[in-house]
Amino acid sequence: MIAIASDHGGFELKQEMMAHLRERGLEYEDFGTFSPESCDYPDFGEPAARAVAEGRCDRGILICGTGIGMSITANKIKGIRCALCGDCYSAELTRRHNDANILAMGARVVGPGLAEKIMDTFLDTPFEGGRHAKRVAKIGEVESRG
Repeated sequence: MIAIASDHGGFELKQEMMAHLRERGLEYEDFGTFSPESCDYPDFGEPAARAVAEGRCDRGILICGTGIGMSITANKIKGIRCALCGDCYSAELTRRHNDANILAMGARVVGPGLAEKIMDTFLDTPFEGGRHAKRVAKIGEVESRG
């Protein structure tokens, strides 16, 4: 299950990403926003990120105008490793090396075609583990120290 959320700036791209997820046969839960009316990204990014942190969803996709606000919001939640990606290479490596569990994208930065490729790369790339597992564990240690 994939958690997906956006603010008004990412609403249209979120609609396209959900259609693409349906085409791929992937289940998702839409945490809003449910219209293009102006709203605040933390109101939708936080519940989606909490669903991932609590294990109710396996991964998350967050979209706002730049992706920055959503990524900052998500990364405030313990257990979340949200990566803002605007290219497939970053999406691949954040999965392989950082075991990122949420992808943030900027609707005003990437178009729908590229966003689909970034999302597919993020969802289809496994974590390599090995030497990277130690580094990801250290992220958790930093998080616990506050």
